[in-house]
Amino acid sequence: MRAYIISDNIDSLVGMKIAGIDGIVAHTREEALKSLEYIKKDKDIGIIIITERAMAFISEEMEEIRMGKYSPLVVQIQDRHGTMRGSDYIAKYMKESIGLKI
Repeated sequence: MRAYIISDNIDSLVGMKIAGIDGIVAHTREEALKSLEYIKKDKDIGIIIITERAMAFISEEMEEIRMGKYSPLVVQIQDRHGTMRGSDYIAKYMKESIGLKI
């Protein structure tokens, strides 16, 4: 099993390549969809790492993968510009998931 990154910037891709993770830079929705098709065909890919900005291009398609029974693990990361999520993201997530307000 191996990992694959879909990044919106070259810096994140280079960092992952240094760690031995292959991937692609996708600046458009079409490029991201093309890389997703590659991932679906390669059964050896077990982890998909995707930056937040690249996830914005193909969020619906990635949600389908996440909901699949035997799908690769999807890990969303922030890029060098920081997170696009608000500072209270985890608190909102917990409230939506389990109804706990902190």
